[in-house]
Amino acid sequence: MGWHYRKSIKVGPFRINLSRHGVGHSFGNRRFHVSTYPDGRRHVSVRLPGGFHIGKTFGKSRGYPRHY
Repeated sequence: MGWHYRKSIKVGPFRINLSRHGVGHSFGNRRFHVSTYPDGRRHVSVRLPGGFHIGKTFGKSRGYPRHY
């Protein structure tokens, strides 16, 4: 069985995310949000009125072994 760790620290409009895979960061508001994951991928999401959500991830994962 694997172990998990996640901690988020908010610094102004930025959020620093700590996990066992490394450090990521994100910023944005309720409508527009950009996240960078510890493996280098970036995710951009936009929420539109009416419940629509559009998201896109850029970059390739380093391929962490996943143990669920």
